[in-house]
Amino acid sequence: MLLRIPPHHNQGLSSQPRQFKAKLWLCLMPLLSLWLFCGYKQIQSYFVQPEAILVLGGEEERELFAAKFAQNHPQLDIWISSGSPEWYTNRVFTKAGIKKDRLHIDRQATDTVTNFTTLVDKLQAEGIDGVYLITSDDHMPRARIIGDIVFGSRGILLKPVPVKLGRKPEPIEKCFRDGARSLLWVVTGHTGATLGQSSGFINKK
Repeated sequence: MLLRIPPHHNQGLSSQPRQFKAKLWLCLMPLLSLWLFCGYKQIQSYFVQPEAILVLGGEEERELFAAKFAQNHPQLDIWISSGSPEWYTNRVFTKAGIKKDRLHIDRQATDTVTNFTTLVDKLQAEGIDGVYLITSDDHMPRARIIGDIVFGSRGILLKPVPVKLGRKPEPIEKCFRDGARSLLWVVTGHTGATLGQSSGFINKK
């Protein structure tokens, strides 16, 4: 005698591949959206005519590189978000022959997201539509995602200038985490930094 599988059991088996595909698509959607967004912004960056230099503090090499970079762009002001002690930053740029009136040091930021959120309104008020973004090469992908969201919400475009330190790229999880925080800021005006730091989920780099 042949064993027959009840129709409802058969339907359950056939629906499993569809459920798997649906779940896979939901997982891939954020990745695809991020890839398309970054690709679009990368194309835009080729046509940017920066009106300022933005340096993300956190490592001495970034400021040393920025000082040399500023020598070749004497018409541009330099904005530095946190980083080294102010006296040291001033010494680095003075030694490079950069006039003090070109230098704007802001100490409000506590992490990469706030590097952008604390300065975006100031740059917009200055009428700046594009900036050179200077940070280390391993940090640049995350910084670009945050900057494209936060600065992009004010119509400010980025032209990345990575400082080559030869390290491995940061984990993609950090990009998603801070991308989400940036979107939260655009919608609510809050970065989620307090909650994240109290839980140990967000570091200050």
